[in-house]
Amino acid sequence: MRPLLLAAFATTALSALPGFAATPAEVVKTYADIAEATYGDSLTTAQTLQAAVDALIAAPSDDTLKAARAVWILARVQYQQSEAYRFGNAIVDDWEGRVNSWPLDEGLIDYVAGDYGNAENDLAQLNVIATPKFTLSGTEIDATKITPELLSGTLQEADGIEANVATGYHAIEFLLWGQDLNGTGPGAGNRPFTDYVQGAGCTNGNCDRRADYLRVVTGLLVGDLTEITDDWSAAGAARAAVIQDPKAGVLAILTGMGSLSYGELAGQRMKLGLLLNDPEEEHDCFSDNTHNSYYNDGIGMRNVYLGSYTRVDGSVVTGASVSDLVASVDPKVDTQLKGELDATVAALGAIKIRAEAGMAYDQMLAAGNKEGEALIMGGVDALVTQTQSVQRAIATLGLQAVAFEGSDSLDNPNAVFQ
Repeated sequence: MRPLLLAAFATTALSALPGFAATPAEVVKTYADIAEATYGDSLTTAQTLQAAVDALIAAPSDDTLKAARAVWILARVQYQQSEAYRFGNAIVDDWEGRVNSWPLDEGLIDYVAGDYGNAENDLAQLNVIATPKFTLSGTEIDATKITPELLSGTLQEADGIEANVATGYHAIEFLLWGQDLNGTGPGAGNRPFTDYVQGAGCTNGNCDRRADYLRVVTGLLVGDLTEITDDWSAAGAARAAVIQDPKAGVLAILTGMGSLSYGELAGQRMKLGLLLNDPEEEHDCFSDNTHNSYYNDGIGMRNVYLGSYTRVDGSVVTGASVSDLVASVDPKVDTQLKGELDATVAALGAIKIRAEAGMAYDQMLAAGNKEGEALIMGGVDALVTQTQSVQRAIATLGLQAVAFEGSDSLDNPNAVFQ
């Protein structure tokens, strides 16, 4: 879900308030610096993933497949921390769908189980890897060669359907793990390395085209992350957008925090799956990496509020923060929000700990799993609580209230089943 929120702000001059330890201009500079570092680290880890994918394709084996999977999981850490930049920044919102669209109809890309389908999507079982020519909206498409344009220009959101996801982390995830056919039972996807063996020994057909797809889609990810990193550089458009109007930039920070906290993470990703007891509603559903993704979302929101990010190399990017601004006006609101951000990280961390101890997130979603339900609702409740304090922070700074991203699963649960 990627709605673009256009947030207005009041005319209150934050820098004119007495006692400020930081100015909005200093705060948005830190915010942009952290964005550049976070996306830069996402790019670096994606380049490492690209090398691992090349190694898998060159010499398919259990070892090279496991190595590529391990690097994919590591590459998700920094990217998920960057999600705090969604919803408040138009450039990020317009770009994000290329790299992290979810859920996806994986049958668009490759083979799936015979009972897979989506009545609302004619392309849900296209299997472009096995289909070198097909018709799209009355036009014959030549997919004989897997190209970046085919994936990003033709297949991505084909027919205007968001579930037609052909690029990004989750397309790569599917190509590395395959479908998770275990429902709410233990186990992730189990694609064999022989799906990439060329010639004799190839399983499930079209191993050459599957390798081409994986190579191209990983290259696209690297290119997209290069673009967004550049957007936050000294001459980048995203940095310019927040720096040219610091008060609006401060509101963008809080809008991103509130919308990710409430409608996106607490609602769309967590509460909805629990209501439906549906493992297809977990974010990293092929790899069973969902617990890490949600945890790093929590870390990312705390990063932008506190104005501090720890890079892959261990160095720290830090500076003036929204926390400094809020504390200057109402220390109690700041203390409460910092405590709630910590509580959210702890609640999402409890899910992570339990998943790493043997109960994957999709198992937590199973009907009747009281322990799993309690863990997930602990995260949901913490996220909803911190959202309320984000609203207080906006009011404290004299900024105009904004409508955060909503979710029927939180606002109108009965609508989920209609």
